[in-house]
Amino acid sequence: MNFRTRKMVAARDLNSNGTLFGGRCLEWIDEEAFIFTSCQLESEKVVTRSMSEINFLATARQGEIIEVGMEATDFGNTSITISCVVRNMRTKQIITAVDKIVFVKVDEFGKPEPHGKIHPREREFTYRDSLIEA
Repeated sequence: MNFRTRKMVAARDLNSNGTLFGGRCLEWIDEEAFIFTSCQLESEKVVTRSMSEINFLATARQGEIIEVGMEATDFGNTSITISCVVRNMRTKQIITAVDKIVFVKVDEFGKPEPHGKIHPREREFTYRDSLIEA
């Protein structure tokens, strides 16, 4: 999993208990998932279809830095499924993990459209296969 995004927990990100507000964390996850998906599919015409169950396991306090990690787990015809882990950079404690976030590539009318991509592991396998056959 690649942890490419870091966020500092600021006063505006806190809940009434003085810890990271879950809604803010979800906003960061959705934003990073969109960016990750856009890069994978080479298109900004993607929309969030669904997110699996989200459980908060730990938290962060003001001034701490969190990391958001993403990984592609499945490629459909019009969709991509990714997983996400949010962790406290200092303690390495997992704040939350989302097993499945599904994005769909859409056309100018908002209808699903094939993205034409395959999972990177499948590309590597195909390339190795062609070398073995040669």
